[in-house]
Amino acid sequence: MSLFRSTIAARALASNARRYSTAPPKASPKYATYLSLAGTAGVGVAAYLLMTDSGPKPKQLKSPLDPEKFIDFKLKKVEHYNHNTAKFIFELPNGEASLLPVASCLVVKSSDPEALQDAKGKPIVRPYTPISASDKEGELVLLIKKYDDGNASKHIHSLKPGETLGIKGPFPKFDYKINQFEEVGLIGGGSGITPLYQIVTHALADKANKTKFKLLFSNVTEADILLREEFDALKKQYPNNLEVVYVLDKPGENWKEATGYLTAEIVKKHLGSADLKEKIKIFVCGPPGQIAAVAGKKAGGKQGELGGVLKELGYTEDQVYKF
Repeated sequence: MSLFRSTIAARALASNARRYSTAPPKASPKYATYLSLAGTAGVGVAAYLLMTDSGPKPKQLKSPLDPEKFIDFKLKKVEHYNHNTAKFIFELPNGEASLLPVASCLVVKSSDPEALQDAKGKPIVRPYTPISASDKEGELVLLIKKYDDGNASKHIHSLKPGETLGIKGPFPKFDYKINQFEEVGLIGGGSGITPLYQIVTHALADKANKTKFKLLFSNVTEADILLREEFDALKKQYPNNLEVVYVLDKPGENWKEATGYLTAEIVKKHLGSADLKEKIKIFVCGPPGQIAAVAGKKAGGKQGELGGVLKELGYTEDQVYKF
């Protein structure tokens, strides 16, 4: 590098450095080091050090989501999962995280008010639980199954990258705290796995977690098992804190795990006893018929009376939560 270029670079560097202070620059050791580098072939390195020497990234205090109004978020990409389910990855502005509390859900509607309406002309709104971590920067991920009679799911599956979806939330469901219970039983069916996945990934990622999770995941066929790769990976990473049992209604010839419905026998075999009292919690999420058979019907947005298999096994309403 010529002497002329070195001189110009040093002057520019010194000018940039003055922007960080309202007073004339002092000859601090770090500043002196930068200027000494400026007079050599290390000008580029010195400039980089000055530009990036801005300290840690400020802590994000507010979610880009809003529980009071729908905000349109752009679809970044779609990852097809199986024959009727896909991951929809939405962009969060400025690389922010969703800051979703665990456990919570969102509600969505079409960005186009005329694209998704019911018979009375009102917007169709549906709840979904994200599978992305609350501290995941720049992305919000929804795992959505397409139903033949599901207007909302069909609309979302029709979206292309660059298009938007109206999202409102979060809406807290259960305020889960690390080590709140010694054991947690998770009973899921089909796409109802998402809130259970949200809880278990949140807890296992915390180094302080000591809770043991046991999941009973029911599906029709092996191809219907959602997030199987993720759960299998979690089992390997946390063998002492996660047990997963897949249950199929219509198993293939080579299926070696549990089959049939979630009976009292299967639940008793794999989940902790009701005798653990306040040390155990059972979370249930799945199709309405399954929830009713396992834990009793929900009463609209309320929990409803405990019934089904869990009541038969002696669990109390305080020990069970239905999503």
